[in-house]
Amino acid sequence: MSQELFDIYDEHDQKIGTVPRDEVHAKGYLHHSFHCWIARDTPEGRKILFQKRQDSKDTFPGLYDITAAGHLSAGETVEDAVREVEEELGIPVRMDQLTSFGTIDYYATGTAGGKAFIDREKCFVFGYLLNLPLTDYRLQQEEVAGLYETGLNDVIALFEGTQSTISASGIHSGQESNDEPQIFDTTLSLQQFVPHKSDDYLNVFKKLKKL
Repeated sequence: MSQELFDIYDEHDQKIGTVPRDEVHAKGYLHHSFHCWIARDTPEGRKILFQKRQDSKDTFPGLYDITAAGHLSAGETVEDAVREVEEELGIPVRMDQLTSFGTIDYYATGTAGGKAFIDREKCFVFGYLLNLPLTDYRLQQEEVAGLYETGLNDVIALFEGTQSTISASGIHSGQESNDEPQIFDTTLSLQQFVPHKSDDYLNVFKKLKKL
């Protein structure tokens, strides 16, 4: 199977080439990604949705992450990348429904599949206030283990360090599509989230409060 290709960029964010995914992460080339954070209003207050990554993922398996996100493939624009939301969560979304939260410069190193990686991304970040219950989502089982929601104020307190754990409820992928998905309750700590910068998380959470 041929590898996915990514466009790569210089320090001024000018495109300098197109390279296979493995080479991008092996050599630390700058590339672009799309992040979409979804929140909804409930009688208990505004909630935020987190994706639980599949245990089979090569990076950060089983951790809680951005509601929907992905790399831009070669030739794609940020507008094209909105497809990630429907692919991962089963919900069709248009770019004009999203609110831009600007960009984040992301850098991470580690090991995946026995190989060292350097991940340098310019992330285009968006928020979406979508008042759908969790049971309306249809998750992409290959990528997404579950979709969980928790109080937006609670998760802000968690990342600010004033709470050590928070309660969350969610659905798992792989449940029978003909049946109403079962809701699972859990407790989350800071260590269960993908280790993006705390300030980046908090900036997004506070912008979601204002949507």
